[in-house]
Amino acid sequence: MRMLSHTITSPMQTLFVLFGILFVLSSATAKDFNKSLEAEGLLAARHELWTNDTNSSPCSWRGISCNDQGSVVEIDAYCEEYCHNNYTCGLKWPDFSLLPNVEKLALDDCGLGGVIPEQIGSLSNLKHLFLEENHLEGKLPASFTNLTQLEILFLSYNNFSGIIPYQIGSLRNLIGLDLSQNRFLGPVPPFFGSMVNLSFLDLSGNSLSSSIPTSFGSMVNLTDLDLSGNSLSSSIPTSFGSMVNLMLLDLSMNELNSSIPTSFGSMVNLNYLDLSGNSLSSSIPTSFGSMVNLNYLDLSGNSLSSSIPTSFRSMVNLISLDLSGNSLSSSIPTSFRAMVNLKFLDLSMNELNSSIPSELGDLQSLQKLNLSHNNLAGDIPSNIGKSLSLLDIDFSSNQLSGSVVIQNQCYLRHLDLSKNVLNGTIPSQLSSSCLALEYLDLSSNNLVGVIPDFSNIPHLNFSNLSHNHLTQQQRNKLVPYQSENHLHHQRKKKLILCLEIFLPIMVVGLCFVLLGYAFYHRHNTTKKKNEPEIKRHGDVGLILNYDGTIAYEDFIKATEDFDLKYCIGTGAYGSVYEAKLPSGKTFALKKLHRYEAKQPALDKSFRNEVQVLTNLRHKNIVKLYGFCFHSNCNFLVYEYMENGSLFCALRDVEAVKLNWNKRVKIVKDVAHALAYMHHDCNPPIIHRDISSNNILLNSEMEAFVADFGASRLLDPDSSNHTVIAGTLGYIAPELAYTMVVTEKCDVYSFGVVALETIGGKHPEELLSLMNVSPNHDTSLADVLDARLSYPTNAWIQKELLRIYNVARACILTDPRSRPTMRSVSQELSR
Repeated sequence: MRMLSHTITSPMQTLFVLFGILFVLSSATAKDFNKSLEAEGLLAARHELWTNDTNSSPCSWRGISCNDQGSVVEIDAYCEEYCHNNYTCGLKWPDFSLLPNVEKLALDDCGLGGVIPEQIGSLSNLKHLFLEENHLEGKLPASFTNLTQLEILFLSYNNFSGIIPYQIGSLRNLIGLDLSQNRFLGPVPPFFGSMVNLSFLDLSGNSLSSSIPTSFGSMVNLTDLDLSGNSLSSSIPTSFGSMVNLMLLDLSMNELNSSIPTSFGSMVNLNYLDLSGNSLSSSIPTSFGSMVNLNYLDLSGNSLSSSIPTSFRSMVNLISLDLSGNSLSSSIPTSFRAMVNLKFLDLSMNELNSSIPSELGDLQSLQKLNLSHNNLAGDIPSNIGKSLSLLDIDFSSNQLSGSVVIQNQCYLRHLDLSKNVLNGTIPSQLSSSCLALEYLDLSSNNLVGVIPDFSNIPHLNFSNLSHNHLTQQQRNKLVPYQSENHLHHQRKKKLILCLEIFLPIMVVGLCFVLLGYAFYHRHNTTKKKNEPEIKRHGDVGLILNYDGTIAYEDFIKATEDFDLKYCIGTGAYGSVYEAKLPSGKTFALKKLHRYEAKQPALDKSFRNEVQVLTNLRHKNIVKLYGFCFHSNCNFLVYEYMENGSLFCALRDVEAVKLNWNKRVKIVKDVAHALAYMHHDCNPPIIHRDISSNNILLNSEMEAFVADFGASRLLDPDSSNHTVIAGTLGYIAPELAYTMVVTEKCDVYSFGVVALETIGGKHPEELLSLMNVSPNHDTSLADVLDARLSYPTNAWIQKELLRIYNVARACILTDPRSRPTMRSVSQELSR
């Protein structure tokens, strides 16, 4: 019986073993098959990191993570690291149908364009989706409703338009949602109120309108809410007080009105609050004192009135407080001394009166103090500036009296006490102790006596001591104190002397140049006749990831060999053509005129300049994508700008669409770009032709500096002594007699462009007045573009006034008195 039993069970055991082996083999085969399919899905993206040669398993590829079963669950393309710009990456969409287990997909900054494919709905396990900083447009696919597991969705910095899609409302597991910096419009959907799991919501930088839904109060788990930079109107819902976990709230740059709800005091965890740039009125609620964790508070640019609440003393953790550009009155509370962590305090452009409380001198952490454009009177407290951390003081445009007080230990960088009634002498400590000073304005006071020697202050870029009763000439960094008639006489004498000396030399030199050119032209023509004809295209070098010859032929075909119908602009050295490649991408080609293209000396200069341009990395400089150096055709490949030049935009019949907000941003964009070129490039780059024609605007009306260095492309002489380059009306006056190009030439041109931007036309009249009388008092209202209604928003008024004052400093006749672009950029960023 035992033998029989053993005989019967052995085959059964063998069968089980065989089934087990088959199961293991089939599972391994299935895994290998799945790996192969997933690899195929990834290879569809055509990423340089993912190739068949890399490894048989995609789990070892860079940016790919797998689960324990060897299936792909995370994809990170690392585009920011591996793509130099959005157009050179060439990344495609992966085949999502072959990647069913993916939980995280990061394709941010990969240059993806068009619409999101419907196939993305097959990623039913997806939890984190990052597609920000691409060129995506259109609407979200309907299949988005299948992504029910989604927790993080970031779509910022794309070109999505229309209303916010309903599909988002079905994603009830969302924790973080970022739709900022797109073109969404219409009202904010009420379905956000039912997304109770949301912790982070950013809808900033769109064109959303109407009122904020009261249902937002239901999002009790929200910690970060940013609705800034839209056109939201009506009042702020009182239900906001229910969002007790909120830590960041930004409603700035909208059209919100009425009063600030007192329920804000319930948001005790708030540490960042920005309501600036609206039309909020009435008084600041005293309940603000309950927000004891607040670090940053900005209520600037509204119409708030009454006095500053004394309850502010409870906000002891406050680091930055900006109440500027309102209608606040009464005195500055002495209770401010309790805010011991305060670093930045701006109460400018209000109606504050009485004296400056000495208690402000007790704020040992304070770095920036701006009380300008108020009705403050009395002496400046002697302990102001006692803090060694204080860097910027602006008390301008008040009624302050007494003397200028400077501490023996002074680390100030910016001091503006202009337009007061200060008397006495300029203290010697200002020149001996304040060695970090970059900006000094003591103009329009009643100061007397000797001007100290400021030559030992190495970084003093701007100074103004005019409209006082000073008796000694300012030295080195300061404008000589001379009458305007005397200055005019001196300039006239200098100009006549220059003409008498250099005119005969120039005439003789011109004759030699003409003779030399005639000889060279004849010699070169003879030489070319003896040379064999060059059949090849020539050297085509492109920064784009194209094959040289193909790229050249693509651009020639796209413009039909530079047919005039594709020409969108013409300058002194070349014409600009619009080229739309088969890929759908559009570029701007700047083609050098035929004569310049044939200059033998251009070769080295052209290639060197291209090398410089390829190294520039700034968001407000037009991107150079490539170049072509051909035997008969030289052109540069630039980023295409949909809205053309600033010059055309200001003169177009629809210039009113270029509102004050956009004009302020344009001026700031240009300033930042020039500051980068002058101070962050080695060697510094001088543009030499800043004009409204060379400031280009993209589809979002953002400004980009273009055509810099164009004249140097054509002039191999690298010295600072050069022929005059630039556009008439923007050229610095000193170039008429010095022929020395410096950064201050760009500063002058920038000042002209800034005035043109806010005025809507070239500031020819103001430039003439400033040339005759630098201190000519023209009001801001007389300068602003009359086609736009005068700004009622206090924040915009403040920004425009700052631009106007900076621009006037930039167009001063003496280049030494002009500020640097770095100081201009810093001033406009304050």
